Amino acid sequence: MKHFTNIIASAAVLAASALNAQANEFRLGLITPPPHIWTKAAEAFGAELAEASGGAHSVSVFPARQLGNEAEMLQQLQTGALDMAFMTVAEVSNRAPELGAFYAPYLADDIGHAGRILRSDTAKTLLEPLAGEVGVVGVGYGMAGLRQIVARGDVNSAEDLAGLKLRITPFTPILDFYNAIGAAPTPMPLPSVYDALANGQVDAIDMDAELIWVLKYYEHADTVVQSDHMMFPMVGLVSARVWAGLSEEDRALVGDLMAKYVDSTINSYVEKEAGWLEQIAGTGKTYTKVDASFFGGAIEEWNTIWSEKTSSLDALRATAAETQ
Repeated sequence: MKHFTNIIASAAVLAASALNAQANEFRLGLITPPPHIWTKAAEAFGAELAEASGGAHSVSVFPARQLGNEAEMLQQLQTGALDMAFMTVAEVSNRAPELGAFYAPYLADDIGHAGRILRSDTAKTLLEPLAGEVGVVGVGYGMAGLRQIVARGDVNSAEDLAGLKLRITPFTPILDFYNAIGAAPTPMPLPSVYDALANGQVDAIDMDAELIWVLKYYEHADTVVQSDHMMFPMVGLVSARVWAGLSEEDRALVGDLMAKYVDSTINSYVEKEAGWLEQIAGTGKTYTKVDASFFGGAIEEWNTIWSEKTSSLDALRATAAETQ
């Protein structure tokens, strides 16, 4: 409850503009498609919230960018037009650069280690300023899998990525990483990726194992590089305006249940990621597993850039060392 006490204090600055009426029909937005682990977790959260509140609260889940892209949904959260979201930390880091430290290359040794970092007190502390700085309340972290590279053509070294149009999620930390490699990072929403890879609009993509397998991105690629080079956190968000209008009891109920279900995604990826990677390796595509040395000086260049952009990098690295 210490975490939520701090959140409540931060959100209080917005109470004057909050609606006095208690919201009970929440809308929750995501960019992920209906079968995705995040979407399923959001639906399970809504079902348990309705049950635990005796039907006083309900949650309508809007997946697959139905309410806009993440930047648009974040704006809606800030105004109170949207109540909740399960959102990539990537998007939030565009407004709160301290969160960009999560994308330090090879901060996590493996998928389980990524989960331990996200469950740490250090990680939770980074959520506390969001109500005052961004206008959203962060209740806890989830994640997708570690990042891999899927490419048309052969990729035997990082030099082979130089000049390639490589699809990325549109946020600064990953942009800086692929710029350091010498690729041509190309921001692109998920629904466009399959066709873009098929028709050569992009030469390669940065993606997690779940979507490489489930959405069959490998079908239009020659090479899959299992690099595991970055974690990809998610955060459960509530509009700070909506949060300020809830009773203390409802804040605890909503906060605890949302935190439970975003955290459950960590367990899902820890359990399933190895199987997805095994299935991808069995597709007959060229499959290469690499480590940090594959990227040469790009990692150090990223570290230099981000040591100046965030003060949380050293604390997260210390936490990573403690949770190995």
